[in-house]
Amino acid sequence: MTVSFRASAVFRLVMIGSLALLAACALPRSGPNKTEIFRGSVEKGGNTHVIYVNDHVTRASAFAPAFGFSASFRNAAQVGADEIRAGDRLGLAIWENVQDGLLTSAGASSAQLTEIQVDSDGFIFVPYAGRIRAAGNTPDRLRQIITDQLSVRTPDPQVSVTRVAGDGATVSVMGRVGAQGVYPIERPTRTLSAMLARAGGVTIPPEVAVITVKRGAESGKVWLTDLYTSPANDIALRPGDLVIVEEDQRAFTSLGALGGQTRVPLGNEVINAVEAIAMVGGLSTQLADPTGVFILRDEPPSVASRVLGRPVSTTTRFAYVLDLTRPNGLFLARDFIIRDGDTLYVTEAPYVQWQKTLGAITGSAATADRLSNLGN
Repeated sequence: MTVSFRASAVFRLVMIGSLALLAACALPRSGPNKTEIFRGSVEKGGNTHVIYVNDHVTRASAFAPAFGFSASFRNAAQVGADEIRAGDRLGLAIWENVQDGLLTSAGASSAQLTEIQVDSDGFIFVPYAGRIRAAGNTPDRLRQIITDQLSVRTPDPQVSVTRVAGDGATVSVMGRVGAQGVYPIERPTRTLSAMLARAGGVTIPPEVAVITVKRGAESGKVWLTDLYTSPANDIALRPGDLVIVEEDQRAFTSLGALGGQTRVPLGNEVINAVEAIAMVGGLSTQLADPTGVFILRDEPPSVASRVLGRPVSTTTRFAYVLDLTRPNGLFLARDFIIRDGDTLYVTEAPYVQWQKTLGAITGSAATADRLSNLGN
């Protein structure tokens, strides 16, 4: 019985020790702890700058890419609604002051020439008047030119020219609008807001709607709400513009000991770290370490240089640390701006791992006892 008891005790100790070691090495958790993140810092041979947030950091990193149109977009004049362009379609009516005219048939007072297309070189052909340049002229100016040409062949001709909406000055509207399509720039639709209305309006909530205008090699972007609140953003459209309406894709990701682990859209608001934490349910009261709130981010060279106080030529990884237990910790978190692509990560409190380890050990001891009893 003594030998059996000793064997049982040794077996229990071996099992407890082995399982405790295993538990300490492989306990489940939501991610790295604060110490492990600091081990990856540049100072420890890693490639990430781990920096505690202070007033300098909040100011230096407060870079929020703004939407808006460049001066070339804002200064572009409105397209003349009456100016004829290559691709336009014209309607002509010609009256002749004779019984048997050049163009009018017997018993008719006028000749109707409808849907005359302005060719790619900007010309149209009018019988007895020849090939006439239309592009660049207004309908009234073109009327005078045709009248002068026909006056040589028929007495006192009267000419009317109307511009029919054609493909000479058009804008393509795509994305989240009521009716995607190619629309002519006409007198009522010469501005961005008017063209959006012509396309059936925006079909997504205004606070997440982003309007992009592409013009040749240039492009500009603006929030729908800013388009309505700032007249300068309601730019004049130009032939060939591409207007795209999209839902904003900017977001940050929350991980770790938080109320929720998810991808959170930013919308058109500028939010700070306190608001970001609140948006996902706050810190987990049972798990979170309030001294280990991290914002992981790739900083462009200009911002990295300001934060580090020295020239930086490449995009650099940063892990900003917020210690909410410090006297000004919440104020710093309130001043720290969250940007698109950020990862908000909160580490678990040290005692949580001890609690898990103790749970694994006590559970292992009970298992060892059961196994020992079975052995006996």
